[in-house]
Amino acid sequence: MTLDTAWPDLCDLLGDRVTRSKSELAAHGGSESYFPLSPPDAVAYPGSTDEVSRLVRICAAHGVPVIGWGAGTSLEGQAQAFEGGLVVDFARMNKVIEIGQADMDVRVQPGVTREVLNEELRATGLFFPVDPGANASVGGMASTRASGTTAVRYGTMRDNVLALEVVLADGRVIRTGSRARKSSAGYDLTALFVGAEGTLGLITELTLRLHGQPEATSAAICAFDKIGDAVRAVTETIQMGIPMARIEFVDAATVEVFNNYSGTTMPLVPHLMVEFHGSGASVAEDARNFGEIVADHEGHGFEWAETAEDRTALWTLRHHAHWAVLASRPGHRAVVTDICVPISRLAEAVEATQADLDAHGISGPILGHVGDGNFHAILLFDPEDAAALAKVKAASDRLVALSLSMGGTSTGEHGIGIGKKAFMPREHGEAWPVMGLIKRSLDPMNIFNPGKLAPDAH
Repeated sequence: MTLDTAWPDLCDLLGDRVTRSKSELAAHGGSESYFPLSPPDAVAYPGSTDEVSRLVRICAAHGVPVIGWGAGTSLEGQAQAFEGGLVVDFARMNKVIEIGQADMDVRVQPGVTREVLNEELRATGLFFPVDPGANASVGGMASTRASGTTAVRYGTMRDNVLALEVVLADGRVIRTGSRARKSSAGYDLTALFVGAEGTLGLITELTLRLHGQPEATSAAICAFDKIGDAVRAVTETIQMGIPMARIEFVDAATVEVFNNYSGTTMPLVPHLMVEFHGSGASVAEDARNFGEIVADHEGHGFEWAETAEDRTALWTLRHHAHWAVLASRPGHRAVVTDICVPISRLAEAVEATQADLDAHGISGPILGHVGDGNFHAILLFDPEDAAALAKVKAASDRLVALSLSMGGTSTGEHGIGIGKKAFMPREHGEAWPVMGLIKRSLDPMNIFNPGKLAPDAH
């Protein structure tokens, strides 16, 4: 059985909202990383949980793989249909269902993007803090357990998803969690599906934790002559308990890219980009304490973003880093890798990574959310040169091995997909086959995002 045998039933269910158009297939076959174009066999645009349930039942009956799709911003091939099948695009399930202002939570469909959600919340005095940079859909963010620039203060998606509605492989619809802020009632199924990358079910509704918009916000950028000094300043800031809202690191190569891409005039040395949230008095005190730490580590050149427009420009610069790096080498692509290590090993890890890239002659700007020990390297290569791709993938593998040797993880926020699946046994040991047992229990036919994250089905 194939998609051809399932096609009449899918058309009866969705009409022209299921398509095999070549342009639609191509639009859902790529990624922002190095993986080759892998179009699905069809794309569906459901409008309700009931439709998702019914299309999953049809696909299960005909053995058709089902791959969830949000905004398509994953970096490890999570949303690509490498084995064909049906991509389920949640673009039409994009409603903010209910804002619980008094309880500081919100119910949403998976296709709503974080920017649209925060626009809806603006008048309430609340906001959703998880900011991975891209205007990702919240369903995709939950599926990849996304984090980002604000995780050091507000946590990741793991900390901000209270409950889910999920369609299972047999079409059943379950609800996990509740609006309560804590529970001791059984297995934490919400946590199971957050980060499962669509391999266990399709998320059709989320209840998210909200936070109060800060009374005062202050942001700044400062320079360091040495990469290790910048990172050690971060480590001391965290250890001192200074409540940063964001603390980002960019190396000299990234600064050069910023200057060329956005017309900035930052000195070509490593920089920290920081932001404080709180009352006017607390923000001023936090900024003063941070300034003392920076001075102790030979930091200099503080520039404060005094207005909301200045702060937006600062973080837009950071969020556009991926595109700025690609623009620095026209025609090139990138292996965008990330690791996360214990804070005590952060400076060592960043310095070792830079030394490794320099030793192998690889262009790889380093930047990241160092406040939680997470950083990225954007490893550029010529897509026409197979040896160049192999070279940067080997560098990425060495970076992961370094992280694991330090008690870290293979990925702090990008996820596994297929790009880092080979490291799962080493990182998880005997817990790795347990993940396979969970996968086979919930998806015995292996229709959900096959080949990704979990051990291959036998």
